[in-house]
Amino acid sequence: MLDFRVAICAALLLFGAPHTVSAQDVTLSSPDGVVEITGNLLGFDGEFYRVETKFGELTLDGSGVSCEGPGCPSLSDFVAEVTLSGSANMAEVLLPALIEGFALRNGYKTRREAMAGGDFDYLLLRDPGRPVARFSFLVSTTDAGFVDLIAQEADIVMALREIRTTEQEAARAAGRGDLTTVLRSRVVALDALVPVVSPENPVRRISLPDLAAVFSGEIDNWQALGGVDAPIALHLPVPGSGLTQAFEDRVLGAAGMQMSPDLRFHERGDRLVRRVATDPFAIGIASFSNTGTAQMLSLTGSCGFDLRANRRAIKTEDYPLTAPMFLYLPQRRLPKVARDFLAYVRGPGAQIVIRRAGFVDQAPEKISINVQGDRLANAILAAGSEVKLSELQHVLSTLSGFRRLSSSFRFEAGSARPDAQSRSNIEQLARALETGLYDGKVLSFVGFSDGEGAAAANRKIALKRAEGVRDAVLAAAETVSLGRVELQVAGFGEALPMACDDSDWGRQVNRRVEVWVR
Repeated sequence: MLDFRVAICAALLLFGAPHTVSAQDVTLSSPDGVVEITGNLLGFDGEFYRVETKFGELTLDGSGVSCEGPGCPSLSDFVAEVTLSGSANMAEVLLPALIEGFALRNGYKTRREAMAGGDFDYLLLRDPGRPVARFSFLVSTTDAGFVDLIAQEADIVMALREIRTTEQEAARAAGRGDLTTVLRSRVVALDALVPVVSPENPVRRISLPDLAAVFSGEIDNWQALGGVDAPIALHLPVPGSGLTQAFEDRVLGAAGMQMSPDLRFHERGDRLVRRVATDPFAIGIASFSNTGTAQMLSLTGSCGFDLRANRRAIKTEDYPLTAPMFLYLPQRRLPKVARDFLAYVRGPGAQIVIRRAGFVDQAPEKISINVQGDRLANAILAAGSEVKLSELQHVLSTLSGFRRLSSSFRFEAGSARPDAQSRSNIEQLARALETGLYDGKVLSFVGFSDGEGAAAANRKIALKRAEGVRDAVLAAAETVSLGRVELQVAGFGEALPMACDDSDWGRQVNRRVEVWVR
């Protein structure tokens, strides 16, 4: 029995954990003493032992063995250890707020202990102050978080972007295989990249091509943007931060431009915002959750559409520079308190905490067509020979009585694969169907396209995308009963554009699948 359990549990571990006890000799024995496993104890999570033996690294259920030797942990005073490394924005605000919410819900007390260099520990305590878990925060950048995980110095990465090819290559070079096969990503909250200026600056909107030209140095005077005749001062978070890397990838990289050498970098977002807010000739890239007294610029295009960063536009990804906030987790067993915390993070209580902390939660919202005037006005302005007014009337009559869900689905550039935020939305919608949230309702998956090509062909493409998203949701919702909810699909092509079609980012915003409920 023990050999079978060892074989199963050994398969659970794909790579080693940080913050484990120092390797020491132990002997793990079955109750009858027939089977003994001897080796160096690598870790104990309160339930399972990890031991390096002559058979390799094994994981054993602690309830089925007794431990003898100098390395055996104390079962009565065990403190779960979890180390998180990465994004300062997530470490300083979001995760502590979620830990406080988790502690309040589960009857724990909390204590924060400052460490060297800005790092800190969050202790969960049972009365009268006995610690049961320690969450250690290594406050740095997304880059550093992945480095720590590869080096086995962190359990969880806090990231403002997805894992990069270079990090996968570093993992292979370290003998750790492909990280994409041993890591699970989870979107915990939403944020966005926003260009900010001083309230004294008369400029209130900017196009993404112009934004790229500004930060590459091609546009260096505010006069070119409708402002005063003055040089532009550029501000960004430090290189290696997820925010800066996302800006490089999605704005500068998309435009084929390089970053200007005249940039000023800031280790903390609040310092960047304060500097920009007090300099009428400065522009910076900040997170939507941390704009302070600075003025956010709307994103615009040559066709006149304006896209403003707000909670609803970020949640629906109608704003093009959304920034999902990821937790990257190894495919191995974390301590029970960590697993409970991660389960809490996905629940409705955590979504309230996320909103109160200033970030955008993922709880689905229903949006009445009556409050979608901006995009309906844009659609009417864009109507022409390809999309006639009668087509818009058909869209509105089809959706009459429905309300749009904030869970939208967009796709990676040049791909039919849903982007990171949309993959998270697929999982969330699938769980909602499984729990019966939409029993007795009608869900319509509605596809839209950009305006390139013939309108008839675009309607077919949009319908195919809608069918693909519906199928992905059904595949994820393994226990849903289709007799309890009606699923429909529709494709309206380019009928309701969200952005101008004269740029890659505008076309990508327009290619989407929305979900409407009645």
